[in-house]
Amino acid sequence: MSNLEDHPAEQRVCTARGADPAPGTELLQPREVPLGGPRAMTVRRALPGKNRRMIGAWCFADVYGPTDVGARGGMQVPPHPHIGLQTVSWLVHGHVRHQDGLGSDQLVRPGQLNLMTAGDGIAHSERTPDQAPPLLHGAQLWVALPEADRAGAPRFEHHADLPVWEARDARVTVIAGEVAGHRSPARVHTPLMGAEVVLPAGARFDLPLDPAFEHGVLALDAPVHALGHRVEAGSLLYLDPGRAQVGLHTDQDAHLLVIGGEPFAEDLVMWWNFVGRDHDEIVAARTRWEAERVDPGTAPRFAPVTGDEGPPLPAPGTAGRRQGSRVRRRAVSAPTPAGTGP
Repeated sequence: MSNLEDHPAEQRVCTARGADPAPGTELLQPREVPLGGPRAMTVRRALPGKNRRMIGAWCFADVYGPTDVGARGGMQVPPHPHIGLQTVSWLVHGHVRHQDGLGSDQLVRPGQLNLMTAGDGIAHSERTPDQAPPLLHGAQLWVALPEADRAGAPRFEHHADLPVWEARDARVTVIAGEVAGHRSPARVHTPLMGAEVVLPAGARFDLPLDPAFEHGVLALDAPVHALGHRVEAGSLLYLDPGRAQVGLHTDQDAHLLVIGGEPFAEDLVMWWNFVGRDHDEIVAARTRWEAERVDPGTAPRFAPVTGDEGPPLPAPGTAGRRQGSRVRRRAVSAPTPAGTGP
């Protein structure tokens, strides 16, 4: 998806720590962000947050829905660009059609993974297709690419048959990395993991964790209890490294995502749909996208999304103000209004 805020701020992103409400944990409350105009679908964005920007290489997390597709049209995000990241699309209900400049045209359904690696640049669109189920509900996450891989060629993967671990009181689908010996086929570029956990009402379940990773518990549709916290739908509970498991329980049927990874060792700058390393790189990407959007005959960095009839999404009017260095592991608010997006 694309960030459709009018004035996204450039953010210096570090593996930031804020004041923890309990030792080693931090409950991140989402902010609501509309995706589009008057009929916009609203998402709840937990990363990047005010006090924490990343969990491992995971640098962005939106939860959307459940929304009535008939009333609002579902997701309608026209062609837009990305650099320096991977997009992870995950559904609980509904269908989303992905098209990109590589020629990919893929419908994603619940339990399936769409993984797009932007590398040096890619454009894509995401739309609720005609004849889609009546409800749309899911999550969009980004993974920052490390320096060694971020300028590579773009790539798209669709995985319809992910490993599933059936445990007592839980069903775990491994989206990325490895959980309890079950490994996803998705290609990642830093040590990380991501999994969907489905719990029936009244369930109690201990999910194994890698102690070298920091982790996040993202509730999708019902409150989940973990380490003394009640994590409401759309909220994200941060867990510091050193934990071999996390106990999860719920009073209602619940879907949640658990993400994690080794603390990311590089500072990032995020603005709109771009993940870079400095202000000049962000400005250059914005300038190139606008040139190609206005004149499709330009030699493309962002190849056109063939098959999508909508006009490409204009970039916001400014790439923000140049930022100085930031101390790692301290979150610093951006100097201008906010944003990064699906």
